[in-house]
Amino acid sequence: MTELDSNERDHMSKAEFAFPKERKEPLEDASHVRNAIARFDQVKGVTDDERDEAWKRIKAAAKKFDVDVSEDSWRELGK
Repeated sequence: MTELDSNERDHMSKAEFAFPKERKEPLEDASHVRNAIARFDQVKGVTDDERDEAWKRIKAAAKKFDVDVSEDSWRELGK
């Protein structure tokens, strides 16, 4: 996974993040999608509704980049 510098992150569309308001967890390729799943519970200051929406974006990106996600909900992570 390539590290995004602040300039690259600033120029990404909000739609390219799992948490667009916070600009957290970019979803630009398969590696970033896997990272977003791994770090999902580390995102602070978001509501469960925002997590639900972020999970939908992650699942869509996972499908796009052919990343296998066995969990149907973020609530299943780590179980």
